[in-house]
Amino acid sequence: MKLKTSELKTFLDEKVNLYNHPRFIESDPIQVPHQFSKKEDIEIAGFLTATIAWGNRKSIINNANRMMELLDHSPFEFVMQHQDSDLQVLQSFVHRTFNGDDFVQFIKSLQHIYKTYNGLEAVFAKPAEKTSLKQSIHAFKKVFFEIPHLERTKKHVSDPLKNSAAKRINMYLRWMVRQDHVGVDFGIWKSLSPSQLSCPLDVHSGNVARKLGLLKRKQNDAKALAELDINLRQLDPNDPVKYDFALFGLGVFEGF
Repeated sequence: MKLKTSELKTFLDEKVNLYNHPRFIESDPIQVPHQFSKKEDIEIAGFLTATIAWGNRKSIINNANRMMELLDHSPFEFVMQHQDSDLQVLQSFVHRTFNGDDFVQFIKSLQHIYKTYNGLEAVFAKPAEKTSLKQSIHAFKKVFFEIPHLERTKKHVSDPLKNSAAKRINMYLRWMVRQDHVGVDFGIWKSLSPSQLSCPLDVHSGNVARKLGLLKRKQNDAKALAELDINLRQLDPNDPVKYDFALFGLGVFEGF
């Protein structure tokens, strides 16, 4: 399907309006952080949910809700106040290859970030570049694992400088940074701009992007993401990631 840029923009903008709608929340993992109103609860619930966002969406949502249960539905308070004995209850958790040991490590690393760096937003905002958060994600991973940690847990945080598309972290950053004015994305991180965001590139969005001529590279890796970024920024340099809704919606809901 080859459309002129102006036609492609019109087509995708219509799809954004269709899917970037509160109805979207009902079937999406973003519903989990939407249960909270305090900034720190939203960002921690969002981060943990995004971390396990691979596989079947229903099981992602169920398991992310289970995480919130284990954290007494007060993720920030649990992260900050827990004693070692409180971590025992997290050992029962499992989602695919993310297990109880990983969960415990994540809680310890999050506590370290809030106590040492004043929170997640500050860590991501520090090394940000004008049109990319690759350096930010790389730096975040370093900070996250600068305390004693299990080697196995490192695979659950992607690094775009190692050619990962970092789909889950980019999705998380979209949730936190993008202000969509309809109440799907939160837009609570003001120190970063939507113009710096990258599309969460997965099987669905990648396939649709290729069909629309937005992406030529076959693998869904960091190089493919850089290519897609350039093309989406031509359509909207201020809010390129709004097209995630169009690509995802076309792939998942319309079987495009």
